[in-house]
Amino acid sequence: MASINEERKFQSTDIREILSAYTKNWKWFILSTAIAVVIAVLYLRYTSPEYGTQAKIQLLDEKSSGSGIDLFKELEVIQGGKTNVEDEIEVINSRSNFIEVVKELGLNTKILAIGNIISSELYNAPPVKLNFIAADSIIFNSNYSFYLTLNSNTTFGFSEEEDGPSKVFAFGKNIPTPLGDIVITPNISDFNRFRGKTLQVVVEPVSLVAERYQKKVQIFPPEDFSNVVNIYLEDPIIDKGKDIVNSLVRIYNENAIEDKRIIADRTSDFINARIADISSSLSSVDQSAQDLKTSKGLTDIASEANINLNVGAANRQELANYETQLNIAASMQDIINQQDGYEVLPGNIGLNDPTIASTTERYNQLVLERKRLLKSSTEKSPIIKNLDQQLEGLKRSMESSLNSTVNNLGLQVNTLSNQQAIINSKIYSTPRNERALRDITRQQQTTESLYLYLLQKREEAQIAVASTNPKSKIIDSAYAVSLFPVTPNRSLVFLASLILGLLVPFSVIYANSLLDNKIHNKHNLNKIADNIPVLGELPKLSKRDSRLIIKDDRSVLAESLRILRTNLDYLIKTNKNGSKNNLIYITSSVPGEGKTFLSSNLAMIFASTGKKVLLIGADIRNPKIYTFFSGNQVDKLKKPSRNKDAGLTEYIFDHSLSVDDIINPMLVHHNTIDVIYSGRIPPNPAELLMSNRVKELFEKVSTSYDYVIVDTAPLMVVSDTLLIAEYADHLIYVTRAGITEKKAIEYPISLRNEGKIKGLSFVVNDVKSSNLGYGGQYGYGYGKSQKKWWKL
Repeated sequence: MASINEERKFQSTDIREILSAYTKNWKWFILSTAIAVVIAVLYLRYTSPEYGTQAKIQLLDEKSSGSGIDLFKELEVIQGGKTNVEDEIEVINSRSNFIEVVKELGLNTKILAIGNIISSELYNAPPVKLNFIAADSIIFNSNYSFYLTLNSNTTFGFSEEEDGPSKVFAFGKNIPTPLGDIVITPNISDFNRFRGKTLQVVVEPVSLVAERYQKKVQIFPPEDFSNVVNIYLEDPIIDKGKDIVNSLVRIYNENAIEDKRIIADRTSDFINARIADISSSLSSVDQSAQDLKTSKGLTDIASEANINLNVGAANRQELANYETQLNIAASMQDIINQQDGYEVLPGNIGLNDPTIASTTERYNQLVLERKRLLKSSTEKSPIIKNLDQQLEGLKRSMESSLNSTVNNLGLQVNTLSNQQAIINSKIYSTPRNERALRDITRQQQTTESLYLYLLQKREEAQIAVASTNPKSKIIDSAYAVSLFPVTPNRSLVFLASLILGLLVPFSVIYANSLLDNKIHNKHNLNKIADNIPVLGELPKLSKRDSRLIIKDDRSVLAESLRILRTNLDYLIKTNKNGSKNNLIYITSSVPGEGKTFLSSNLAMIFASTGKKVLLIGADIRNPKIYTFFSGNQVDKLKKPSRNKDAGLTEYIFDHSLSVDDIINPMLVHHNTIDVIYSGRIPPNPAELLMSNRVKELFEKVSTSYDYVIVDTAPLMVVSDTLLIAEYADHLIYVTRAGITEKKAIEYPISLRNEGKIKGLSFVVNDVKSSNLGYGGQYGYGYGKSQKKWWKL
């Protein structure tokens, strides 16, 4: 149960520590959020809003697209069927349709009112009208801009650069430009609002503008398997969006009607050609009947062999029908053989072969698709080449079918002709004149019947074209979805800015925590100290703070040192084994971590209690103690027989010196301490520290003083401290917050486990106030400073 409680407590501590890493940096969250909100406000202020425009249409199938469509089905020119919604959406959204929209509305030319930050387009009521003298083919492919300054009702300034020099022109005069001459006239009703302002005129290629709107327009069915289609566009100008959507729907319908008209016109041309041929044949037959009756003096013919004649008539009628079929098939053959390129073929008129009719319909559809694609592609395009291959295949298929049909009809005609010869042989007894007249009459009836049939179909075709309805029904013309802009979404932008403002500092803090391998405070060190005591932590000092404490000091540094002193005293009293247990080493991993700073102030804090304290500078390679005791607040007390130039190195080297000769009594901020300086830097510091004189020194001062504090060399840099570590009762290892790596703590721990050092404990130096103590505060009662709110 105890282990469970400890685990829960540890998890709770970890969570509090994680949250503390973010809560103590709350000011960065507020600053980042404020900046993000300001950016969002600026973005919303200087971003052109866009409004949604939508139209709704219903795609009609062939059965309901026009009352005259059935006539085309009878001619087998158009085959009815349901509309493929996905295909029609692609047709509506085709590049060629948008090019027509851009040309019709003149969207490739814009007039902009120059603003301080952004420019706004003048679509509905521009103050000037532009008239290009050059051909449309040049204007539609040009990319050019210029600036106008409306000076008065009669003149304006013209410049190709916004801040460049301008030339003054009169309205209505030709202005030479790279696009050719341009004539600009004022729009009097809206001119005065823009007097004295600068306008920008932008001319872009039609294809680029068309592609831009093709990407912006969204065409989609509201539901699956629905013939209703929504057309949606977002644009800064509501009226412009409406015009674009309405024009797109109208052009789509007009193109669909035009496709049907092309097929119908082609069919009508074929019928007219056949009527002309049959009319000539009919006139010839009529003339033959007239000549026969005139030459023979015939008025009324009575048949003596009605049965044979009736049978012959029926046989001839059938023969005439097959001949008609044969003539039509032969005509279709000639058209296909004489066709150069790919043109729409006439529908099958009167042929009973359904294969030819369906092949002709497919061929015509591909030809129309090829013509539509050629508006925006070339004949070398892979799509056009693919269509050409399909058209060649269909043409070969029609040629094969027509050859087969002509051969079959030829055989039928020959068979019927032979039968007719047999019947004629039975009526040879009839007068020759009557037979000849009867032959002419039959030819006349057959040709006249075909002539009247074609006249009827021609009229029906014209009626069908006139009565053809659009391919789609407009349910809702283009309308504004809302009077408020759809983009940018103010709520979404502010929400995104708040999230971004919180995410940036969170990410920075999180990334820093992942990459952080440094010690920051006592709590961090406790986790990796392997049950080795952490005596305390020292605050980070500013440039104005004193590096040495004074008597009755109530600063955070002094209170931190008092806590450290209390903890160290506890260790000293606990571990006494008949000796004073008062020899304290101060060391660190590398120079600059604050071991000399701690040594000096620890001596001061012990001296403030009236104890006798000795501070020894044992870092003989890089002595720093003298820098702490050379200020105005330090008085060297006079002592007889003291060698002023002697230090630790001189004592070890010169056996004539005694301990008293190298001790320097000092009065520092009303605290009295004794100091042994390091002395001169020797050429062989390691060998010097191995002298027995060092042991003698420590034994003597340990009995003479209450506390002996030794500032030693860094452990990880040189071996000096290890050479004298056997004399130490306690070894305080100084780490520096934000500098000392966590891996560096493993070294003194391993030395302690190996028995090379004893009495190991840690101190964390240079801890930020936010990471220091309980809530970043030390001290209680009087003398406690109140932090400003922005430093919390």
